[in-house]
Amino acid sequence: MKRLAILSTHPIQYNAPLFRLMAEQESWEVHVFFSRTQKQVSYDPDFQREVAWDTPLTEGYAHSFVDATASSGVKELKQAIETFKPHALLVYGWNFPGHRQVMRTFYGRVLIGFRGDSHLLNPMPFWRRRLRQTLLRRVYRLVDLAFSVGTANTAYFQWSGVPASKIALAPHAVDNAYWQQDVAKRQQEAEQWKAALGIPVTASVIGFAGKLEPIKQVDRLIAAFEQISSPEAHLVIAGTGPDEATLHRQAAHHSRIHFVGFVNQSRMPIFYRMLSVFALPSFSETWGLSVNEAIASGTRCLVSDRVGCGPDLFRDPNLGSIVPWDRPSEWAPILDTMMNHPALKSESLEAFLKTYSYQAMLDALPKLWSE
Repeated sequence: MKRLAILSTHPIQYNAPLFRLMAEQESWEVHVFFSRTQKQVSYDPDFQREVAWDTPLTEGYAHSFVDATASSGVKELKQAIETFKPHALLVYGWNFPGHRQVMRTFYGRVLIGFRGDSHLLNPMPFWRRRLRQTLLRRVYRLVDLAFSVGTANTAYFQWSGVPASKIALAPHAVDNAYWQQDVAKRQQEAEQWKAALGIPVTASVIGFAGKLEPIKQVDRLIAAFEQISSPEAHLVIAGTGPDEATLHRQAAHHSRIHFVGFVNQSRMPIFYRMLSVFALPSFSETWGLSVNEAIASGTRCLVSDRVGCGPDLFRDPNLGSIVPWDRPSEWAPILDTMMNHPALKSESLEAFLKTYSYQAMLDALPKLWSE
């Protein structure tokens, strides 16, 4: 039996179901090492609140918490992994306290896989780009196999010096089964939620969910919403964050813009089912897993050309549209068109669910053993 150590910062709602599936594999023994303690990550400064997800994030797989923000913690983390005696180590992100040190320690002794979702979609000055490339080539020399989440991520790995032979495609995914279950019940609850907000059942709804921070460009989404031609459409914004008060002031005069605050994981499938279009217009987004959630819930999406999932997911235009991140005047007509044709074709949804699933990562992982 192969022993797989996984290094991640903290329990994340997108990763927990995948870790459980990994732990269920009869040919692997999995242990997840978190480099931060639960207390360190319980308060989210961007959401400006204690975040306690209402779906289990640490059940179903072996795990340990170690505080790697201090040198003594890094030593403890290395020792804990050493004691596990892994055949392979899968590292989620290198630029976190302790992660690069762990990679250096085990390189050449244990096969190292890497999971990250960076891309090159955001331009930067030539000098900074060259410095970044030099650093990243040093980092990725420590990687035996990089698991790419998609097209933009593959280009990033190759630019960073990882040869194509050391890149395995494993598209980013969410727990599709979770988002697909209880469809009738969730649809009924979505209609009740719309009614509670004063939105007619037949009205088109554009939605956003995430941290209310400048990078998400919710202010520009509000401006684009004010330009759409439909007099009956509504905009629902879920989340909290540093821009919350500013956005409330921006939308204060508009009766068809609704703020619903922080929405926990168990309510998100209902939220997506309220929507005709889910929008993620960020000026920087490594992938945008909320887009996976929305599509798995049957909702089409609009994203900016700085969102990493765009080049992959929207090869099928039925799943959604890509807009220029810095030209919000172009968003309104596209939103109008999408709201006039809100239905997501079943064949497109089926193809998405098959391609963007956790099974892709389960299928790709054994390639690490063969390195």
